[in-house]
Amino acid sequence: MDWKSKRIRTILEAALAEDKVANDVTTALTIDKGLRASGTIIAREDCVVSGLGCIPVILDIFSKMSTTPLGRFEVVSHPEIFDGVRVKKGQSLAVIRHNASAILSCERVTLNLMQRMSGIATLTNQFVKSIAGTKARILDTRKTIPGLRALDKYAVCCGGGVNHRLDLQDGILIKNNHISLGGGLPIVLERALKGRKAGQIVQVEVRSQLELEQAIAGGAESILLDNMKPAIVKKAVKQIRKSLPNAPIEASGNMNLKTVRDYALAGVDFISVGALTHSAVAVDLSMKITADVY
Repeated sequence: MDWKSKRIRTILEAALAEDKVANDVTTALTIDKGLRASGTIIAREDCVVSGLGCIPVILDIFSKMSTTPLGRFEVVSHPEIFDGVRVKKGQSLAVIRHNASAILSCERVTLNLMQRMSGIATLTNQFVKSIAGTKARILDTRKTIPGLRALDKYAVCCGGGVNHRLDLQDGILIKNNHISLGGGLPIVLERALKGRKAGQIVQVEVRSQLELEQAIAGGAESILLDNMKPAIVKKAVKQIRKSLPNAPIEASGNMNLKTVRDYALAGVDFISVGALTHSAVAVDLSMKITADVY
């Protein structure tokens, strides 16, 4: 993740502007402007960490928003604490040494982002561990919070998952609505294969045996088996391997931690899980702020 990129900085600027951090009236009325402090981010439950890189960027953006000189800051983490590592309840993730007002004003935005990202990373890691020993890999989807997709998908990677399409321009995926509106699977598949640009892979989502046969006959380059039971997926995999031996096979549809291994054992290459980003529970992180700059 390039935390200094314009795209990421814009996301973080919007988050700080939304909270009106430069107009924190409570802090302005109660805290000495020159007071320096330390803020320690602590894991209040076991989790996989994600989002540490946002801390210095948030503080840098805040310093440019503030009308008061804040002085220098530093963010310190133990060498063994980094994005993607699993930590235990009670462990310190990072220590911020800065102007007390800056730490207080940025506290909520920092924790909100890190809690969400660490929640996604933790859930992803649970799915990855559930299919350990198989060849399948866990994919994310586009079911992300609008505006936060870059952060959501980065968090998936921190948990050991793999990013699928980043946006609608990033790959061709023919889904059920394209099929129904475009005149049927054979027609839309032919159009996609003829009209795609060099290097673009045409993937087709199939929901029935008929659609599977049509996708194979039409020369689909990747097949997504949607909302099929593991036994049906296993049979479909054998059929695809026979006719399209090099085509990647993906399974999707209401995947959960109880069933995902059954799909992995059915022989698919990938399993896409929308829950990674649309249903991950934020992990519990806190920030302990003291006037001791240690």
